[in-house]
Amino acid sequence: MLEKLKAFWRYVRRLTGDDAYEQYLKHFADNHTNQEGLAEEALIPLSREAFFKEWQDKKWKGIKRCC
Repeated sequence: MLEKLKAFWRYVRRLTGDDAYEQYLKHFADNHTNQEGLAEEALIPLSREAFFKEWQDKKWKGIKRCC
């Protein structure tokens, strides 16, 4: 029962975007570390605050209408 509740909670967090930073860190670790030719700054993930600011800017800045 507890495992089903945990799985449901993970699903709710994924739907609401609450786990976006954790997903970003996982993606960063899998795809952006130990790559040759990148500047050292590129090997450091964004802080939680910087990530959410960038995420909100992408979501809300610019024209967001159909016509």
